[in-house]
Amino acid sequence: MLQTLPRSKTPSGAAYLERGKGDETLVLIHGVGMRIEAWQPQIDRLANDLRVIAVDLPAHGCSDALEGAPGLPSYVEWFRRFLEEMELGQVNVAGHSMGALIAGGIVATAPEQVRRVALLNSVHRRGLDARNAVEARAREIRSGEFDRVAPLARWFAEDEERTKAYALARDLLQAVDPAGYAAAYSAFASGDSIYADCWGEVECPALFLTGDGDLNSTVDMARDMAAAARRGRAVVIEGHRHMVNLTAPDEVNRALVEWLATR
Repeated sequence: MLQTLPRSKTPSGAAYLERGKGDETLVLIHGVGMRIEAWQPQIDRLANDLRVIAVDLPAHGCSDALEGAPGLPSYVEWFRRFLEEMELGQVNVAGHSMGALIAGGIVATAPEQVRRVALLNSVHRRGLDARNAVEARAREIRSGEFDRVAPLARWFAEDEERTKAYALARDLLQAVDPAGYAAAYSAFASGDSIYADCWGEVECPALFLTGDGDLNSTVDMARDMAAAARRGRAVVIEGHRHMVNLTAPDEVNRALVEWLATR
């Protein structure tokens, strides 16, 4: 049975969890179809050393939906408003998948709010075939007739199907609000190039992490972003795919701890 972590809510309807204390704050943003619980290994480890806040995307978990048909900039603006409502000052931001696109958007549009930025399993300038595939999936989801758990075949290797990580991702996909899922996926499908030119202007330490088996958020994408960023670093976790923060939590946590120590 899916265990729900306790949450608070901002005046504008963003649900979040807060753990730990420290001089610095880390804000975690999950991917499409997930929610705060997908960050459990990182919350448990990193809240020992600093203040950790994880937020549910709009219409995911307990967060209110955005109006209309929001594109990626609407999600970035939602996140900027969340940071302001929380009165957090300058923060470290780590995002996974769709959350990584939002993290890239906030450092591009409000760099003064970001101390460090980390993009986990992020897409960047998809090729034509990948773009056609993700847009077809977005149309399928918007139609209301779609297989909720189809992404698991891409996110996990066959030998991971009996793991707790697989079960958690499956349960979160099955529980997500269909309209919220469709809205976020559409923004994700069209958002990989919106802020892609920002990295040459980003001054803060930037981590780009992915699994070597992730066929969508590829190693080349991570390395291209790291090469473009002034203080970029690419980390590749061998033997893992898209949900690397769940399937290789110790390795991912070590990379995040190193990133958080960068001055």
